[in-house]
Amino acid sequence: MAYRATMTGDKIDLPVRRLGLGEPGDAELTRSIAVEAPVSVEVGGIGYAVMMATPTDLEDYALGFALGEGLVDTAEQIARVDVHPIEGGWALRIWLPPERNAVALERARKRVSEGSCGLCGIENIEEVLRPLPAVTARIATDRTAIAAALAALSGHQLLGRATGAVHAAAFCSPDGEILFVREDVGRHNALDKLIGALARAGVDPGTGFILLSARCSYELVEKTVRAGCPMLVTISAPTSLAADRATAAGLTLVALARADAALIVSDPHAMIG
Repeated sequence: MAYRATMTGDKIDLPVRRLGLGEPGDAELTRSIAVEAPVSVEVGGIGYAVMMATPTDLEDYALGFALGEGLVDTAEQIARVDVHPIEGGWALRIWLPPERNAVALERARKRVSEGSCGLCGIENIEEVLRPLPAVTARIATDRTAIAAALAALSGHQLLGRATGAVHAAAFCSPDGEILFVREDVGRHNALDKLIGALARAGVDPGTGFILLSARCSYELVEKTVRAGCPMLVTISAPTSLAADRATAAGLTLVALARADAALIVSDPHAMIG
């Protein structure tokens, strides 16, 4: 793929006034806050969606978004990604070969607008609950690996530490080493960026597990399954549909993962030793 490098920003400094509540100490301060901006996604020259995102790693985001939407099956099917600053936000233009454009046009026809939840514009419940591909990858991991990844995550959350306002998605080796991290104001966007980064680097998601600093909604389960990753670990609780979809697809799901304990929601192949 031919990607054009584009400079983007992830945070700005904002003058604020500290108001003492439980303790005294009013003060004039400067606080770093995360950038949140509209990102217009176009596919083959057709407007597809407008997402609210942190405008960094947008090439990774484009690929992860296209894979998650089913617009492409592999990174090689994307001809080019262009990122342009526009009035009020960013334009992310994904160019596909003619045979893939038909898929994008059909999806765009059904969508009016879409948030990162991925539901708006889908026409019926059956489409939402369509069967997921079965998870076939396996890794040998254990609680020590999960604990190691959790302990190391904060050290990789540079934007999160600076702003306190973004989610992180990390790809970890079976022994818990963090290999890739992407951050965004949207938890779905962070995961799309991570999946795109893995695809661009030629890393098979089936060789490790994903760790998310977020609530485990069903969309995050689905993105993980469609990427071919065998295990998802989240620091917050799952929804009922997330648990159901993980179990049905054969995804190992670990939730409420904290320093002291974690909950195994689904581990159908007994991968966690």
